[in-house]
Amino acid sequence: MELKKGLSSRSSVTVSAGNTAAAMGSGDLDVFATPAMVALMENAAMKAVADALPEGSTTVGAEMNVTHIKPSGLGAEIVATAVLTGVEGRKLTFNVGARDAEGMIGEGIHIRYAVDRRRFMEKVGK
Repeated sequence: MELKKGLSSRSSVTVSAGNTAAAMGSGDLDVFATPAMVALMENAAMKAVADALPEGSTTVGAEMNVTHIKPSGLGAEIVATAVLTGVEGRKLTFNVGARDAEGMIGEGIHIRYAVDRRRFMEKVGK
């Protein structure tokens, strides 16, 4: 498999006490937190290209530009999708979105970079 436009994946989660704005500190309401939505989108993007990377490689998030359109309450099932729309060397661009049963709750653009795991971790001293 190779890195090419159109690779895609999904990730899902149920809104629970642990991923609300109140629990994550991004707000004080019991609704799906924006940081949780962003993490779910990043996970979908990571999974979209994982099988197309050379052995020993992974991707790291570098930029996220999203809009959180509407709230989702406790018990809602959230599905995030990511579609690879651009490949420029190691730079990977994705269209990302998240939905609940009622429709779109967030959307945007996410940029990740392909990196060698070992070399990346050496730079952070681990």
